Amino acid sequence: MANPWAGEVALVLDGERRVCKLTLGALAELEAALEADTLVALVERFEAGRYRTRDVLALVVAGLRGGGWAGTAEELRSAEIEGGPVEAARVAAELLARAFAPAPGAR
Repeated sequence: MANPWAGEVALVLDGERRVCKLTLGALAELEAALEADTLVALVERFEAGRYRTRDVLALVVAGLRGGGWAGTAEELRSAEIEGGPVEAARVAAELLARAFAPAPGAR
C-alpha cells in the first residue's frame, strides 16, 4: 500500500501494483531526463495544466525508480497502465504535489 505521508503514490503497471516515490535520486534523474527544464518549471506547467506527455513519462519513470522499479522509459512506453494516460498524468501530478508538500508537523 502506498503511504501518502511518505510521498508515495500507487500505480498499476502491467497488472502489478507498484509504489512510486520521488526520492532525491529520482528527482536528480528527472532533472537529467528533462535536460534544460527545471523542476520549478515542471511544477508550474502542471499547476497551469500545460504539462507535456514527455513530462508525464519522465515523472512516472522517476517515481517508479524511486519506488524500486528497475525498468526503463522504453519499457514504460510499451507497458499497460491501468487507467491509461489520464491515470499516468494523475499519478505524475500527485508525485509532484507529494514531493514538494511540507511534511506533517514541519515548520
